[in-house]
Amino acid sequence: MEEVIVKDKQKYLAKNYPFGDIPKLSEKRLCIHCDSVFTVGDYKVFKVKSGEEFICCPNAPECDGTVIDWFSTD
Repeated sequence: MEEVIVKDKQKYLAKNYPFGDIPKLSEKRLCIHCDSVFTVGDYKVFKVKSGEEFICCPNAPECDGTVIDWFSTD
């Protein structure tokens, strides 16, 4: 697994977010894998050997949470 450095995080999120409402980078989310609250803009992207990229918890790779594991804190 290799970390991908993303220059324009909002643009990347808009293109790759797998759900309907794309969050703003300033929004807060809870990762249920590591039980931490973080700012969406702190997300990381990792690429696996197959070339597929995953939007991950800012605590990755220690935390294996991806965007599907994030919940709104509102």
